[in-house]
Amino acid sequence: MLVAALAALVLAACQSVPSDRGIDVIYVPTPESTVSAMLELGEVRAGDVVYDLGSGDGRIPIEAARRFGARGLGVELSAERVREARANARAAGVGHLVEFRRQDLFATDLSEATVVTLYLLPDLNLRLRPKLLALKPGTRIVSHAWDMGDWRPEATREMADGSEIYLWRVPERPTP
Repeated sequence: MLVAALAALVLAACQSVPSDRGIDVIYVPTPESTVSAMLELGEVRAGDVVYDLGSGDGRIPIEAARRFGARGLGVELSAERVREARANARAAGVGHLVEFRRQDLFATDLSEATVVTLYLLPDLNLRLRPKLLALKPGTRIVSHAWDMGDWRPEATREMADGSEIYLWRVPERPTP
């Protein structure tokens, strides 16, 4: 119910974004309670490298650095959001642990990530899936609101607002 209404709102808003901007998803800030739950579900800890794809104002990598001492990389197409994220990281005192790049997430090298967080749209999650499955086995993927089609999550958590967050781990590859 609430999730369907949220989906309709996000999809309608995305259709109003001018295509010449190259942005696939409008900026909808992740609630702080959801940020905390995503980091907990993803078992983020010191030593992790958290990549947030579509990082907006940087709240997920910043919180991972602030709470756990994890390093982070935020990937975002909006120059305004990248500037805001960098300022937020400096203000939080974690500018030395996080980096924000204005970059296409499909062109981003994700190989250093131990945790990848997403708040994208279903079609983008599905397009990203092959790239995510190519990451190191054990890499945790946490998505807010949208799943990965027939790739079943290891865990799901319902939030107070009715949205869900999902956790997957990149599986071991069979040995030839």
